[in-house]
Amino acid sequence: MTFISIRIRKYFDYLRHFKQYRIFKKYRDFTMIPIQEYMSNLQLAERVKSVNGSVVECGVWRGGMIAGISEILGNQRDYYLFDSFEGLPDAKDIDGEGALKWQADKTSKGYFDNCRAEIDWAEKAMNLAHAKNTHFIKGWFNETLPSTIISEPIALLRLDADWYESTMDCLDNLFDKVATNGFIIIDDYHTWDGCSKAVHDFLSKNKKSERIFQFKNRIVFIIKK
Repeated sequence: MTFISIRIRKYFDYLRHFKQYRIFKKYRDFTMIPIQEYMSNLQLAERVKSVNGSVVECGVWRGGMIAGISEILGNQRDYYLFDSFEGLPDAKDIDGEGALKWQADKTSKGYFDNCRAEIDWAEKAMNLAHAKNTHFIKGWFNETLPSTIISEPIALLRLDADWYESTMDCLDNLFDKVATNGFIIIDDYHTWDGCSKAVHDFLSKNKKSERIFQFKNRIVFIIKK
């Protein structure tokens, strides 16, 4: 690679980085995801630009992450936002001691009212992104996922479901709908025991051969075969 080509590559890398930072800044009041992880999610979204299909996020809080993703993947796709908009369900023993302690400490800085946010926040975020085909599905995953029709394959599935049962509900209902070479980003894999257990149990019980990848030592994702 010549010196000039290296400089050109660095220039375009800088432009991409600046765009990602601009998107984060636009939606920073709509997300609790730290800047580096947020930008890493955007970089993974870039990788599915050539995959046709919808974008689905399970666990959206205020909608800042999927709104940012829509600026990367375009406003012509269908975007599905699944959330109770009432906070998280009760953590259980399988979710681990850390999850139980976190949910019990309602005064902690990271509690965010049990991750509760009114649906108006997510609607505002998607309006800011000018996403044209947005679907808000309010309710608990075990009730809404089986009854929601997603007619096209899923190009990007982002799971921010926290607990074991919620993550398993998402995988049971949506994994097979992900397009070949589509991505599944698993937000809480490193955070909560229940989430990682659910991913492993799902792949094992269904004899799936997909691998679990890690991006920049933090973001966990699966590429659908």
